[in-house]
Amino acid sequence: MKIWTRAAAAALMMTVAAPAMAQECIAPANPGGGWDFTCRQIGRIMTDLGLVPNMVQVTNLAGAGGGVAYTQVVSKRGSDPAVFVAASSATTTRLAQNAFAGATADQVRWVGSIGGDPGVIVVAQDSPFQDLKDLVEAIKADPGSVAFAGGSAVGGFDHLKVLMMLDKAGFEDMRAVKYVGLDGGADAITQTVGGFTQAMTGDLSEITGFIRSGDVRPIAVLSEKRVSGFEDVPTAKEQGVDIVAMNWRGIYVPKDISDEDYQAWVEKLQQVGESEQWQTVMAENGLEPYMILGDEFQTFVDANIAEIQEVSREIGLLQ
Repeated sequence: MKIWTRAAAAALMMTVAAPAMAQECIAPANPGGGWDFTCRQIGRIMTDLGLVPNMVQVTNLAGAGGGVAYTQVVSKRGSDPAVFVAASSATTTRLAQNAFAGATADQVRWVGSIGGDPGVIVVAQDSPFQDLKDLVEAIKADPGSVAFAGGSAVGGFDHLKVLMMLDKAGFEDMRAVKYVGLDGGADAITQTVGGFTQAMTGDLSEITGFIRSGDVRPIAVLSEKRVSGFEDVPTAKEQGVDIVAMNWRGIYVPKDISDEDYQAWVEKLQQVGESEQWQTVMAENGLEPYMILGDEFQTFVDANIAEIQEVSREIGLLQ
């Protein structure tokens, strides 16, 4: 009995002394990219706000454009309530195009987005296109006369932004749209400034410097409203093309966690998104508020994937 009492007391002491489970954010890429940024900023703010008991651990798990991380969470950590994963429009684009070897969006739970990088369409400073209407009419009249440059490969998000925009504008022959995929926004800008392409599409944050230097002229921002600091750039919606294309930044969690744990992540992310710290992060990094949470975000993801699949089929990326 005496031995049992000592063992029980030791076990009790270990239980009391044990630290709370540490939360982990998986960034599905190497350090320095957008997913790494999302993990580190959200994790830091969660810690600063006291929303987690310990500092959030960031794990970089690169490979297959996010597919390695997605597969590991689905197959090995499907009920882990302490892990969350950085995601963006690139995540849903790859899921929509079956780039994760058969993985589907319903294998995880989508928590929310708290910021977005607005899409933008720019032309060279001396371009004859003065607005989005001019550009769309030129494409409808002669699709081969206008080539777009973008910082992602054919079928990537930059390419899809163009196709979805033209689809909303009433253009139907998606295969006729000319798109040149390049390695990043700077290369795409160079093509447009040099006259090799007639327009360029990308995210506003990567093009801000080129706009302010006068190298290119923005003709539409693909956001709900005009962007702070670029109030003279009209939205596509203002010009009669009902599209919003934001490279959102958010997170997902394993599918088999409890509803209570899922809701706790939704509430934590909401508090991060409403914090002064996150407002500062957005202002410093060219992001716009783009908060969609919980069930509403799940609906958004499903609709986004369906739209990307439709466009991808039209251009032959999906059967």
